Amino acid sequence: MKFRYIKTKTVACILAMSLALQGCNDNYFDAQPDNLLNIDNIFSNRAQTENYWGGLYAEIPDIWNQPYGFQYSAITDEIDASNWVNGDLSNFNSGAISADNVPSPYVGIYKKIRQCGIFIENVDKCQELLDAENGARLIKEYKAEAKFLRAYYYWILMKSFGPMVIMPFNSDELAEENYQIPRSSWDECVEFIVQQMDEAAVDLPVQHYQGSTTTVDGTQLGRINKMIVEAVKSEVTLFSASPLYNGNTDLANWKNLDGKQLISQSYDGSKWKTAADAAKKAIDIAVANGKSLYVKNGKDAFETAILSTRDLFWDGYQQEGIFIRPATNSDQWERHAAPRAVTGTAYNGLAVLQVLVDDFRMANGESIKESDTYNETTYTDQETIYYSSGTNNMYVGREPRFYSYVTFNGSAIIGAPKSGMKWVEFYPSGNSGRNGAPRDWPRTGYTARKNVHPTFSLNPENKTSRVAMLIRLSELYLNYAEALNESQPNHPDVLTYLNKVRSRGGLPALSSGLSQAKLRQLIRMERRIELCYEGKRWFDVRRWKIADQEGSRQGGNFEGMDMTKGSTISSPEFHTRVIAVERANWHDKNYFMPWHQMEIDRNKQLVQIPGY
Repeated sequence: MKFRYIKTKTVACILAMSLALQGCNDNYFDAQPDNLLNIDNIFSNRAQTENYWGGLYAEIPDIWNQPYGFQYSAITDEIDASNWVNGDLSNFNSGAISADNVPSPYVGIYKKIRQCGIFIENVDKCQELLDAENGARLIKEYKAEAKFLRAYYYWILMKSFGPMVIMPFNSDELAEENYQIPRSSWDECVEFIVQQMDEAAVDLPVQHYQGSTTTVDGTQLGRINKMIVEAVKSEVTLFSASPLYNGNTDLANWKNLDGKQLISQSYDGSKWKTAADAAKKAIDIAVANGKSLYVKNGKDAFETAILSTRDLFWDGYQQEGIFIRPATNSDQWERHAAPRAVTGTAYNGLAVLQVLVDDFRMANGESIKESDTYNETTYTDQETIYYSSGTNNMYVGREPRFYSYVTFNGSAIIGAPKSGMKWVEFYPSGNSGRNGAPRDWPRTGYTARKNVHPTFSLNPENKTSRVAMLIRLSELYLNYAEALNESQPNHPDVLTYLNKVRSRGGLPALSSGLSQAKLRQLIRMERRIELCYEGKRWFDVRRWKIADQEGSRQGGNFEGMDMTKGSTISSPEFHTRVIAVERANWHDKNYFMPWHQMEIDRNKQLVQIPGY
């Protein structure tokens, strides 16, 4: 497939970035545009050129800006935020989403795609930047970053909307009367993205260092480098090998108007090998440059696993993080997830669904269905640092990440407790129950605990600075294990890399001799637990094409505890499974988001996803 590059001429009212970035300040992710400058003015001096370059990063998603910004977790079988959020979130969960009301993030992303092209074609005009120390090298790196970001933004769109319209690179071909461009096929889009990223990698460093040293420059955190390129390519190739895109005959009728097939109808097993090779390459370059799974030692192996998976998000990102967004609105997440028992009274309502609670394993690695000790009708008389005496035994003896990622009735308060409080109480009159709180209570009797700092409070405000890790090393390990299990199911690396993640999470290592199907199940469950709330689940269940299957179901009713009953931590009335969240049943059209009807009306070559 031949791709065409944009040759952009002067365009009025183009977005430039108001924040000066000559020091590569990490605020480039949230810089705001100044639309008063034209192209010649933008590239007339270094400051404005670098402002524009910094603005190219602005559409990289902030995965912790939940629930009002990044909403993918709350439209999966992970969490519910329906006590607060209406609009797009409600439309998705109620089944009311349509081509007339679907969110249209592609508008802003396509603007960034165009701006990346404008930058690539014009940055060489900036004589001040060229004359600066190492100016020629900087320009090459900036252009490579723009080329990567252009491809990455297409990838963001593909994950939600499927095969995309790839715009011609020459702006002369973008005359308003010529906006009639069909979708490229999924495989063509993947080829385009990988090719662009490979070209970008040629001019990118493995990491950004301080001058000519080998010391990593912390002020450049988040800038695109070779490690990021290979990590994203691992995700792209993994998706491309997956059942939704690889021989999906259920989408045989999704064609362009000329009959061109948009999703491959023939399964290609070699795509799994491509994905395995890409994941291993990403791992090797990351490990060679000092990346490893973050571990924080506790008094024993169990506490070590809890501290490692809890503190990773503020202490371990430099060790484990690969693709990092340095500016993140994690405060939005913390204040909505933390219980009201936190000093300053948090919002207490990112409600974890019971089906996710049930999927956390027991400490010995067994599922709750396999365990002889799991029990929902008895209560412990033991107090630990993780839960109170009197806590329901369904929360006792679980894997360490359960205590890092889920807040339950009787659990220790995450954050700075209010005076005299120690344990979270979700029953109606409890310190985080629904009495007296019209919206600030979790419908399921659980809140998300992951990425809530142990010292967090609202008043006095106590926030711990951190980043958002879009891809981290543990995910690459799971990518590799999954792709290798599909391409070479008996390869020892499948267990080796799956066990690396399990062991850091406190689970016993798996032994050899497991079938390919069993390992597939275990790998998928490991992604479910390890990466929960991080924006992965929505895409995983879709690319696996299992969103309609029990255990991965993305619609219908979801259980929780009975928030209307009980008066103590040990109340059986509270610890009763009830329908806590009601959503529309799953429909296969929801494997992709539809294009907004206004785009279909504007571009007569753009075909809609079947079902809309």
